Amino acid sequence: MERKAWMVNGFLGLLLVLLLAVGAVLLFLSGGIVAGIVLVLVSIVVFSGITIVQPNEAKVLTFFGRYVGSIQESGMWLATPITARRKISLRVRNFNSKMLKVNDVEGNPVEIAAVVVFKVMDTAKALFDVDDYEKFVEIQSETALRHVATKYPYDIFEEEGYSLRGNAEEVAGELARELQVRLKVAGVEVIEARLTHLAYAMEIAGAMLQRQQATAILAARKKIVEGAVGMVQLAISHLERDGIVQLDEERKATMVNNLLVAIVSDRAAQPVINTGSLY
Repeated sequence: MERKAWMVNGFLGLLLVLLLAVGAVLLFLSGGIVAGIVLVLVSIVVFSGITIVQPNEAKVLTFFGRYVGSIQESGMWLATPITARRKISLRVRNFNSKMLKVNDVEGNPVEIAAVVVFKVMDTAKALFDVDDYEKFVEIQSETALRHVATKYPYDIFEEEGYSLRGNAEEVAGELARELQVRLKVAGVEVIEARLTHLAYAMEIAGAMLQRQQATAILAARKKIVEGAVGMVQLAISHLERDGIVQLDEERKATMVNNLLVAIVSDRAAQPVINTGSLY
């Protein structure tokens, strides 16, 4: 786990190094060569502990293979001397996945891609728990994207439920949650995950387009029929209520048939005038 490294203001460290250097020079001049050499060595050791941290950057310190802490505050600091320091960025970064071809829950091949926005939160985990945290983010993002894509159909035509195309917000939320679980071991926080590309694979795109068009036509026909039935009911009820004409069941059936044909037909109705009796 990440912990804060020991550190003091770097300018105080420089002042200490300067004082040690001046003391060493005075000792050399006064003949204290051994003491002067000791002060020189001490000043070199102290100077090795001075490090500069840029904004949105961290330094991870190891002392002979042992993790001693991290510095996330920007500025110049005097930390534990004779330590190895590894720089790690704390900036928010984007990862654009490659376009993947996967099968949805119905077995249809789809092309899908996503963008993942992330940042490092635990520098110790990012450096020591995984080999390369950036590569780890890349592989786990594509793995999570494949897993989420196989849980839903590309589109829902008649049934109730979630789909990749119709519920982009819900799918993105699930993708972000799954990624967070996978990337926790690397000390990475997922800020956002979004689908950037979603389409049927080329081999079935034409067939699926015809299916979507047929579904849209059926939905439109259903609306037309529902409206036509309501209009016919309203017309017959008005005729009977106002007493304009008395219709028996057979005449009602004929009128319903004629009205439905006239309303539902794609083309303009061509009226036929019956000059004789219905019977």
